[in-house]
Amino acid sequence: MTNKLTKKQNKIMILGATGFIGKNIALYYSKNLKIKATYNKKIPFENKNIEWIKCDLRSERQINNLFDNIDIVINAAAVTSGVKDIINKPHIHVNDNALMNINILKQLFKNKNIKHYIFFSCTVMYQSSLKKQDENKFNYRITDKYFGVGWTKVYIEKLCKFYSSFLNTKFTVIRHSNIFGPYDKFDLEKSHVMGATISKVMKAKKEITIWGKGNEIRDFLYISDLIKFLELLIKNQKNKYKIYNCGSETGVKIFDLAKLIVKISGKEIKIKKNVTAPTIDFNLVLDCGKAKKEIGWKAQVNLSDGIKKTLVWYKKNTFL
Repeated sequence: MTNKLTKKQNKIMILGATGFIGKNIALYYSKNLKIKATYNKKIPFENKNIEWIKCDLRSERQINNLFDNIDIVINAAAVTSGVKDIINKPHIHVNDNALMNINILKQLFKNKNIKHYIFFSCTVMYQSSLKKQDENKFNYRITDKYFGVGWTKVYIEKLCKFYSSFLNTKFTVIRHSNIFGPYDKFDLEKSHVMGATISKVMKAKKEITIWGKGNEIRDFLYISDLIKFLELLIKNQKNKYKIYNCGSETGVKIFDLAKLIVKISGKEIKIKKNVTAPTIDFNLVLDCGKAKKEIGWKAQVNLSDGIKKTLVWYKKNTFL
């Protein structure tokens, strides 16, 4: 990918730039631009083109004046974890996420020079379905297990629409599918299904265990496709407020995903199922026709190639 933004065009700030998605975005844009980025608990990585700012986005005092002299704010900051926390500690995805986004939006009002605000939402507000989910036909009937985090994301999306009605700032909400790639979470306590399964396969000697029956269907998107999505919406979005789906538009069963990772790894590993482990019976595949039509985006990296790229990175950057 070629970075289309120039120093004269836009000054970018990335919130949550030490997390998985934020770090990949920061590394990409910092290749050619001087950017600003925030961190909180995680120690930031060294990069001569990134001006790091320590900021707890939950603190109204710390976030004050954070966006001075900024044109584009990309919000990749969020409290995220896997299915275990969603089931056992559902509140952790609600309180902090709501608070930090309220503070961010108040600062957007204060700094009326900001041209574009991009918020990474999620897809947990959709109902389970074997059909592709269309963002224009969302019915707000959220699955019980996702009730807290789903409504929190919807609330923030509605706040973005509200602020877009009286600010000159352009707002984009991205409902992305399961993003994966370099710098993903591979800790089994916090990782999502892709990171967890890769970690299990790469560390296993004879067998791995997946949670549940493995029949759940998910849509997986490689991180470079998400970054390309960002570039195109910054360039091509016309309206003041937009919600876009961003996914591969292809579904795969979790058990089949595990088999594919094992095959690509080249290891001889058996796959067992733990049907009593925490899991959510939920199927999701996104319809991204709106993004194709309006900003000219389509996923380019297929699942197998994305997993190959991720395994190459994993072998070089983690201790097996």
